[in-house]
Amino acid sequence: MAELTVVATNRRARHDYFIEDTFEAGLVLTGTEVKSLRRGRASLAEAFVSVDRGEAWLENAHIPEYGEGAWTNHAPRRKRKLLLHAEEIEVLAEGSRDKGSTIIPLRLYFVKGRAKIEIGLAKGKKLYDKRQSLKEKQDAREAQSAMSLRAKP
Repeated sequence: MAELTVVATNRRARHDYFIEDTFEAGLVLTGTEVKSLRRGRASLAEAFVSVDRGEAWLENAHIPEYGEGAWTNHAPRRKRKLLLHAEEIEVLAEGSRDKGSTIIPLRLYFVKGRAKIEIGLAKGKKLYDKRQSLKEKQDAREAQSAMSLRAKP
């Protein structure tokens, strides 16, 4: 199995959205962006994916400037092209046209030295859905705790 080095995760994504389908995409990056990512610095908190004229773009993802970069440095929140198959882009475009659906980045990582991003086709949760998810997590945690207490002699 390939070694996976996670750089950034979007922890709010699974709390705020139902993830219907996930895709792995490559990223078109500059040299200073890659060096900054290798230092483990990035944020996907406000990022989203858009499909424009048959191409997928990662927007509003924050990759800070590389400290040792000079005039070659990049803009921290620039649009970055995603590398996907045409069929995958079409599925994402169709899915995002539905009301309440969007495409969000879930995590950014390196596989065999190449930067990849996991994106998900998602539907927004309502407030009561979020409460229900939190309740289910808490119930599972309490059940696990009770089972571990019972297992101890």
